[in-house]
Amino acid sequence: MLVPHQANLRISQFIQHKFKLTDDQVYNNIQKYGNTTAASIPIALTEAWEKGKIKEGDTVVLAAFGSGFTWASAIIKW
Repeated sequence: MLVPHQANLRISQFIQHKFKLTDDQVYNNIQKYGNTTAASIPIALTEAWEKGKIKEGDTVVLAAFGSGFTWASAIIKW
């Protein structure tokens, strides 16, 4: 599961397309909340888990970016 920073849906969809991921492999909630800045990944991660989209043993990739060239990512074995 890819949980990207929820800054822009088009960016998330572009990354999804580049990595050939299905809709079930990427979690987006920007349509519901908008850009919640630094809280976007924790909110999306929690929501995906609560909806059963992330299960024990899954690999979860978190990816964030900010103004300029700032970015960070993490891979978690759930």
